[in-house]
Amino acid sequence: MRLKNKERLKRFTIFFSEEELNIPKGNKDIYISKTVFSKTSTLKNQRGKNEMWILAPISAIASIIAGGILYNYVSKQDSGTEKMKEIAAAIKEGADAFLKREYMVLAYFVAVVAVALAIFINPIMAPTYIFGSVCSGLAGFFGMQVALKANVRTANAAREGLNRAFPIAFRGGAVMGLSVVGMGLLGISIVYGLTGNPEIILGYSFGASAMALFAKAGGGIYTKTADIGADLVGKVELGIPEDDPRNPAVIADNVGDNVGDVAGMGADLFDSYVASVVAAMILGGELEMAELLGTEQIPLIFAGLGVIASLIGVAVVRVGKKGNPGKALNFGTYFTCIVFTALTFLVTYLLEINIGIWIAANIGLLSGVIIGITTDYFTSIDRSPTIKTAESSQTGAAINIITGFSYGLISLFPPLLGIGIASTTAYYVAEYFGISGLYGISMAALGMLSIVGMIVAGDAYGPISDNAKGIAEQASLSEKVIEVADRLDAAGNTSKAITKGFAIGAAGLTVISLLATFQVLTKAVSFDLMNPLVLTGALIGISVPPLFSAMVMLGVSKNAFRMIEEIRRQFREIPGLKEGKEGVKPDYARCVDIATTGALKELLPASVVSIMITLAVGFIGGIQALGGFLGGSIMSGLIFALLMANAGGLWDNAKKYIEAGAFGGKGSDAHKAAVIGDTVGDPFKDTAGPSLNTLITVMSLVASVFAGLIANYNLMTLLGV
Repeated sequence: MRLKNKERLKRFTIFFSEEELNIPKGNKDIYISKTVFSKTSTLKNQRGKNEMWILAPISAIASIIAGGILYNYVSKQDSGTEKMKEIAAAIKEGADAFLKREYMVLAYFVAVVAVALAIFINPIMAPTYIFGSVCSGLAGFFGMQVALKANVRTANAAREGLNRAFPIAFRGGAVMGLSVVGMGLLGISIVYGLTGNPEIILGYSFGASAMALFAKAGGGIYTKTADIGADLVGKVELGIPEDDPRNPAVIADNVGDNVGDVAGMGADLFDSYVASVVAAMILGGELEMAELLGTEQIPLIFAGLGVIASLIGVAVVRVGKKGNPGKALNFGTYFTCIVFTALTFLVTYLLEINIGIWIAANIGLLSGVIIGITTDYFTSIDRSPTIKTAESSQTGAAINIITGFSYGLISLFPPLLGIGIASTTAYYVAEYFGISGLYGISMAALGMLSIVGMIVAGDAYGPISDNAKGIAEQASLSEKVIEVADRLDAAGNTSKAITKGFAIGAAGLTVISLLATFQVLTKAVSFDLMNPLVLTGALIGISVPPLFSAMVMLGVSKNAFRMIEEIRRQFREIPGLKEGKEGVKPDYARCVDIATTGALKELLPASVVSIMITLAVGFIGGIQALGGFLGGSIMSGLIFALLMANAGGLWDNAKKYIEAGAFGGKGSDAHKAAVIGDTVGDPFKDTAGPSLNTLITVMSLVASVFAGLIANYNLMTLLGV
């Protein structure tokens, strides 16, 4: 093919340095042949990238198949005595009932939004939005179903020792992890394969995020309603153990572990994972030379490699002879990171991908690990902040709360610094290697979330082991069995805390990428804080995360009040319940119903209000106001999410530290003070805190999806401002 002179020079500048552009007269043919050779080589590499993105759906299908194999493994294990089966059946019945009613409520919301997208945005956007909602819901459903099987089987296996019980709990959690990455990446691949347009995938991501927001908020309200009621009446007022079968709220508490920590957290990371891939694809597609460099497909390739790394990581997790489950979980995470780094480097070399992209992705991965480690320091049961908070409980609940809250504030600095350094480093590394800095940040977010399959596996392990301990206590198994279950549970508490820190860090980088996506889609040059529209938007954005947090925590407060009153009534009116007379049982179903009804009533208002405020700012203030709004919401969202997650985890483990025998042990005044601190922290760490990750993602996606409509029909534009 003969190239025109202007086109020849353009292609030439892509592959040669400025010094080489000093073309001597009479030697043009030599340089033209060099250019054509370089162009041909690059096109071959581009064809390789175009073909390699098929790795994403293949690895996603492999992940789903592996999840099915692990599901069968868990199902085949013995579920124990008739008493254990009865308790597990009650937990399953409550969890299934809540999830069914929650999904029925959300189906109406999904239908309304789908119609709005079809009418006002793009008819194709509606089915992709519904598809994203369904995939997110299915991932949560599958994960919760296996958790409901794994809990009783883990408890039964604990009778044979920790080495027998740990694989069941972990592989049960791995089903959730592999479902999240499998369903998420397969959905993206299907939409991209059918449309070839990453902007259409925004609809899929919006559906996944909206479903995740409702699942996390609803599950969080449910679980903390039951947990607070059970703790305040059971532990503080009556002095009975946490999972005592006499407590009417004990089944509702165990149900909450599944609908909040399994289905809810799984949906949360599903949403961040999908959003990070979509943002990177859109930013990559907008780059100059995107077609030649393959920057639109590279996120899919890296995501597929992350799934493979997670599969390998899940396969190698083993508890050693000394039986340390925490060490086994950490080894699995670190090993998965190493495998991902090696695989992506190999593919980067073979496909001649710009090395700056690989470095940016691994900067994100490294920062995720560091954020997880810092979270562990501030929340782990054997670290100084937790021990000092437990010690402060000797002087009462007030000092416990002040101390824990203060350490929560201190814990903000390391992860926020880490997110800042990661985004800045990824930006300049990408720029140095000739790639857009914003694309570098998006690849850092993708890198952090690349091993989400392994991360969710460790997170879902937590509530499974927690349920196993509860079932062991309620079934009156031996102290030796309960001790094994307690060791599993202790590792689970740490893994849950690390996962929350990881999720918040990942959400931070992801929403920065989404803000860049919004800027690209709206063609906004910048968002200047000295612009009064941007400043006003930023101030409104700062206020939304605390407003959302207050609304969901007030929901917990109102429901917990009703729960406490019901528990007190049952202990007061059911003869022999308090004394534990044989044959006397509390009305578990009534407490489950209170938690379910209250959660469903409270989950919609806070989420809908946040979405409506986002749209109102855009349609009134325009693109500049909405850009400021997103920036403000990101900043305050990260601060509140980190504070609540870390302070809540700290109060929880301070209570457990005292329960292990320190400062007077169970039943002491210090213990009662720590229980009160823990109940304050419960909605912090399990309702509002983790929901904020999803909230800021949802608001960013709403802005991007409606960007075109807002740009043309906002009040400022119509008024000619």
